[in-house]
Parts: sequence; C-alpha cells; structure tokens
Amino acid sequence: MEFRLLSAAVLTLTFTCVAFAAPPMTKITVEVKAWDDKPVDRASVIVTFLGNRNYLKLGKKEKVQYELKTNQEGHAKIPPITQGDIKVQVIAKGYQTFGQVFQVDEEERTIEVKLNPPQQPYSAHQ
Repeated sequence: MEFRLLSAAVLTLTFTCVAFAAPPMTKITVEVKAWDDKPVDRASVIVTFLGNRNYLKLGKKEKVQYELKTNQEGHAKIPPITQGDIKVQVIAKGYQTFGQVFQVDEEERTIEVKLNPPQQPYSAHQ
C-alpha cells in the first residue's frame, strides 16, 4: 500500500515538473544582403512570434515582437524566442520590402534575407 502511494506521488511530481518546464527557445540571427551579396546596413528587422504552440504561461507575459536594425555586416540578433512559427519583415530604403513566415524548431537559426531593388512605378494612365 505504501509503495503504491509513493509511486503515485512520484508520478504526480514528474508530470508537474514536465508541465511547468520552460518551453524550448531559439536564438535567431537575421542576415540581410542586397541582390549583389553586399550587406545592408541599418535595415529595419521586425520579428513576430505567431504562436501555434500551447504552453502554460503561469501569468508570465512573453514578448512576441522584436524590432531591430542591422549592423554594418547586415546582421540583426534576436533575443531567445519561443520555438514555433515566426514572421520576419525587413524594410530598407532603396529596396523592396521583404516578408516571410519561418518555422523555427532548433536552438540556433540564421535566416538569410536577400533584398531586391525597387520595382519601377507602373501607371495605368499612360
């Protein structure tokens, strides 16, 4: 009888520890280059966590969006973010805006972004 009670207590404690474990996190680096492979300095990088994974938050509010600028090498390092789907947007003067959703499920990830030159304006009134 004592063995069953002890087993039940250990099993309950194990499930409780698993439920309250921290969700897996990912360190993300966004590498921004122009179409000619030159790094883009001071590009705005917006990374938004879209969710799609259910974790127990325990009243802790998680930051779900980061806004950064690239350095001279064209890199923007995002603080650790919960694994799942993220949306990356890059805006830089003189380039087309970039936006794409990525699935991140590893400890570290480098996302390479190539920016295209701006499109020529088009008018239907020519």
